Amino acid sequence: MKQPSSRSKTGIIMPTAAEDEAINRGIAADPDAMELTAELAMRLQPLRRPGRPKAEQTKVPMTMRVDADVLDAIKATGTGWQTRVNLVLREAVRRGKLVA
Repeated sequence: MKQPSSRSKTGIIMPTAAEDEAINRGIAADPDAMELTAELAMRLQPLRRPGRPKAEQTKVPMTMRVDADVLDAIKATGTGWQTRVNLVLREAVRRGKLVA
């Protein structure tokens, strides 16, 4: 009769001794399998950096109110409309139209 697998405190089902032996036999028989040693683990590098790359100039989230027809006209220009609004505002600042 097969001995039931045990569950760890985290809920992970641990293999029985017989299952573990079968897994190890399969690993030994596979010519492409290699053991992950501590030395090899220290040399491993992630395939990519997680998350979005850091922007040169970060953006600040904001909330503002505009007339519905203005927002509809902006959104009608398609995806990327927020970026285009930012460019329009940047150009107004550059030209000196928005000075304090």
